[in-house]
Amino acid sequence: MKDIVKIFPGVRALDGVTLRVRPGSVHVIVGENGAGKSTLMKVISGEYVADGGEMIYKGSPVGKRSIMETINMGISMIAQELNPVGIMTVAENIFLGREPRLTKGIVDDRLMNTRAQEILDEMNIPYRATQQLRQLPVSGQQLVEIAKAVSRNASLVIMDEPTSSIADKEVDILFEQVNKLRDRGVGIIYITHKMDEVFKIADDITVIRDGKGIETGPASNFDIDKLITLMVGRQITDLYPVNQTPPGEVVLEVKDLSKRGKYHDISFQLHRGEILGFAGLVGAGRSEVMRAVFGLEPADSGEIYIDGEKKRIRDTTDAFANGIGMVTEDRRGEGIIPAASVKENASIASIRKYVKGFIIDEKAELAAAKASVDSMAAKYATMNQPIRNLSGGNQQKVILSRLMLMDLKVLILDEPTRGIDVGAKREIHQLMCDFAARGYGVVMISSEMPEVLGMSDRIIVMHEGYVTGELLRAEASQEAVMRLAVASTPQHR
Repeated sequence: MKDIVKIFPGVRALDGVTLRVRPGSVHVIVGENGAGKSTLMKVISGEYVADGGEMIYKGSPVGKRSIMETINMGISMIAQELNPVGIMTVAENIFLGREPRLTKGIVDDRLMNTRAQEILDEMNIPYRATQQLRQLPVSGQQLVEIAKAVSRNASLVIMDEPTSSIADKEVDILFEQVNKLRDRGVGIIYITHKMDEVFKIADDITVIRDGKGIETGPASNFDIDKLITLMVGRQITDLYPVNQTPPGEVVLEVKDLSKRGKYHDISFQLHRGEILGFAGLVGAGRSEVMRAVFGLEPADSGEIYIDGEKKRIRDTTDAFANGIGMVTEDRRGEGIIPAASVKENASIASIRKYVKGFIIDEKAELAAAKASVDSMAAKYATMNQPIRNLSGGNQQKVILSRLMLMDLKVLILDEPTRGIDVGAKREIHQLMCDFAARGYGVVMISSEMPEVLGMSDRIIVMHEGYVTGELLRAEASQEAVMRLAVASTPQHR
């Protein structure tokens, strides 16, 4: 990629970026959300047409083309936001658009399933080719996307945040596959916000900031401090601000919450002004418990109390009515409405506040939405631009601004900084402290151990659907959390 330029209305997303990827190497690209990383990848994939510069692949210039033409050239991309077809099987997703067929054009399901299962087994991915994709967790769907890319025998594979929603064990599987691809001479572009991953996998590193290539070179030329400074243009300290708000009275109490096959006898209290962390390995049941509290997937039994009063939470309407809000881990699928504007995404849950008679007071709606979005320090061109054009970090801030417009007491954040750069993470963490200072009770689910330890006033650890222990900030450590995360029996304080 030579001097690539890409312009959107009001935004110069790429401003002369140059990138060179060698066969048989892993080239890691880092930068803040909105720096232009994903935009550059979409130019490579053919989804976007560059407004300037040129692309050269295997020594030949490449012009305008479709995504399928790019795939046929030998370039495969695993996008940051998954686009699975849930009702189709794993095999059908892997071979979507290139299914093996019989002589009359009918899809050869037997051959497709056999080939897909061979790929899954070779990659140590523990799923059946015949399973419906929607039966898999988000982490499983991510692994299927990786299997799809591997199955195409590409010469260049682009991985945009491939580990954002998978567990450590699955990360090891991914890195194993990355190393196999590298050994076969495949060039790999790897985008990540996880600094520890960079130096485990990178041969070369390029830093992009504000649409410009800042520095590129061998991984040995960089360390974490240098990378962060180059990414954000400033030094970042106190990535995990300490919540200074003393805990108040109990705002949320859960008693003996259970759902068959998911979680069992879950009990805990949340105080006003407190940030309560939930830790555990993928599959521990943390998200399922919180989805029940929020009414997305109600429990089979158990009780939920708000300010000491027993509440019946049958759906999200009940949750909102009782002051419970949630940011789910699936930002694209359940958080934002991609085609709707920033304004509409911010105001949709509180739209009744702006209805006069049978008409929406759009002026009042816009003013309230803009004030709330701006209070989150979100970056956007206009309030009317589609939210899908914002970076992941800014989309997350708009979701938080939506909850700010509601009368909440409890805020549940499931993987609040997944796929978000180090600068935006610091801002989200500060917003969590701000919510606590306003008297909210904040629940945070995170698979990143430093985040759990850095942000939580108290940590509840789960394993296979049970609470196995509770730790105060002063007694919490990585070792203590992990001991409880793999414990086989529940513990009680």
